[in-house]
Amino acid sequence: MRVLFWGTPAFALPALMALSEEGHDVVGVVTQPDRPAGRGRALSVSPVKQEALTMGVPILQPERARGNEFIASIRALEADISVVVAFGQILKPEVLAVPRLGSINIHASLLPELRGAAPIQWAVARGYETTGVTIMRMEAGLDSGPMILRVEEPIGPDESAAELGVRLAEIGAEALVETLALMEAGAATETVQDHDRATYAPKVDREIARVDWTRPAEEVARLIRAMDDVPGAWSPLGARGPVKLFRPQPVADASGEPGAVLAADAQGGVVVACGSGAVRIAEVQPQGKRRMGAGEWVRGRGVSAGDRFGVDA
Repeated sequence: MRVLFWGTPAFALPALMALSEEGHDVVGVVTQPDRPAGRGRALSVSPVKQEALTMGVPILQPERARGNEFIASIRALEADISVVVAFGQILKPEVLAVPRLGSINIHASLLPELRGAAPIQWAVARGYETTGVTIMRMEAGLDSGPMILRVEEPIGPDESAAELGVRLAEIGAEALVETLALMEAGAATETVQDHDRATYAPKVDREIARVDWTRPAEEVARLIRAMDDVPGAWSPLGARGPVKLFRPQPVADASGEPGAVLAADAQGGVVVACGSGAVRIAEVQPQGKRRMGAGEWVRGRGVSAGDRFGVDA
């Protein structure tokens, strides 16, 4: 097929590469505009754009993927189908309808559960044991279109959203290839979602990623795994500023005032009290520094038993 590919982050790369490897003709790539990033605020290109440059395919980077001029530009590519994977903008029906076979999407959940921008993070945060990917036909509603293929995948008990995302990206690429083969053979079936069963996974932001130490240890640990690695769960540590937290393990037989550092040693990491139980933190990223092992942070006297998370400067 002649495919117009829409995507921006690294999650979309396996699908883009699978299309080329399977012999489909990627006639163009639509990705988000280059954005300033880092301390120097230099323009940063998306992972999908980097791959598209390597592939030598036309690249479109609209600030808003709409309007007559933009629609004319994608119509000129004469794609059979649009494949959308974490592009980052809501697409209008008139854009979705440009290719003769319409537009399909790889969504990282088992629809109708976890519609929205952050299904992987919320699957982890809410304690799901199983998730997956759904290939769906796109329509005007939020992830509400008919489903073509669903693939289930278990979530590991200590798995972070970043780790789960890597696996789901590969599974999604395989499901996409299978879906296109079914469509080419005229064997694809579309199943309407049960909208009454829909749940939602809104975009995560800095406030959502702030740790509430009054919550039970299991819940705190899930939030920390869900926010790894972006945006990163965090908590203020007084004058030392916000600290991002990674790789948590609940500790059932520990207790204290929520946010209190119960232990801090080079071997055992940092143990912080929660509303019930505590969590052991194995990795941290102090303000203005790189991500590091908690033991290294302790050796550098970044934290000590008796300190208190959750307290602003």
